[in-house]
Amino acid sequence: MPFDPIPLPRSGAASTAHPGDRAVGIWLLGIALMVLIMVALGGATRLTGSGLSIMEWRPLTGWFPPFSEAEWQRLFDLYRTIPQYAAVNAGMDLAGFKEIYWLEYLHRVWGKLIGVAFLGGLVALALAGKVRRALLPRLLLLFVLGGLQGFLGWFMVASGFFPHRTAVSPYRLVIHLGMAFLIFGLLLWIALGLLRPQPEAAPRRLRHGVIAVGVLAVLTMLAGGFVAGIRAGFDYNTFPLMDGRLVPAGYGALEPWVLNLFESVPAVQFNHRLLATLTLAGALWLSAFAWRARATPSGRAALLLAGTIAAQYALGVATLLHVVPVGLGTLHQTFAVVVLAAFVNALDRLRGGSGTA
Repeated sequence: MPFDPIPLPRSGAASTAHPGDRAVGIWLLGIALMVLIMVALGGATRLTGSGLSIMEWRPLTGWFPPFSEAEWQRLFDLYRTIPQYAAVNAGMDLAGFKEIYWLEYLHRVWGKLIGVAFLGGLVALALAGKVRRALLPRLLLLFVLGGLQGFLGWFMVASGFFPHRTAVSPYRLVIHLGMAFLIFGLLLWIALGLLRPQPEAAPRRLRHGVIAVGVLAVLTMLAGGFVAGIRAGFDYNTFPLMDGRLVPAGYGALEPWVLNLFESVPAVQFNHRLLATLTLAGALWLSAFAWRARATPSGRAALLLAGTIAAQYALGVATLLHVVPVGLGTLHQTFAVVVLAAFVNALDRLRGGSGTA
């Protein structure tokens, strides 16, 4: 059974429900929405090349942008010391720097706001007696993960300052993105556990199908992080073939071979396509079983998961064919969180355990 956010037997009976569960659940849903927006901002920041524009990490301060031309010039001078400026933005003036600065600034401030909303909400709800004691360790863990995510964000950005790099490390990018998915998933899982009664038992095949397809979807998302990290989406902009081939030339050209899985443009893009196609096939298979159970909450949740996967697949193909425009690329990354939400929602509907096969 998936991890239960409350280490006590759950029931839909009002006599066993904590009076503050609904308030805590709604608060956590609000935080999850803020995380979704954060992922969207991160995608836009990456695609516009804005992520390396702020070369200082001030997690507790840094709330305000520069107020003087001297401070703007100081930050711009810092930016001009890194390889990205010389290789990508040589000749950029202060006005151009301000354009890339504002998106990264908004991304960072939004992260701080998430921390304030979480800690402030937790303190307020706890003082009001709305947080059951058994839930506090989980909520504190979420706060720690949020702080760790802030550090991982800087850890990722700092990799772009290395002498041989003009962008961040794809490995660090995937770690940062994966942590965002984990935090979002935990927020939603705990929130739904507080807001919903114990669901009905679901058919075992449906339960296993949801888990299998959801895991494939998460693997596809992480593979997409490597596509983003090495900008593999800007090549092989045809579908379904890659330059007229099913498996692109040069798939295993790097040595040692394992590097192809993470650093080779043809291999990384092919692997993402393959995982996405397997996920879509699994979603279509899942929908056949879910359709039979469409009258039940678990059946409808499984159909929703299959539908979001199909929509994300179509969006990914469109993004590829249009050579990753900022709008479509940001939407594709953001919709991955929607797919994850559908997966967590389906898992929540299956909390009641397996029924018949």
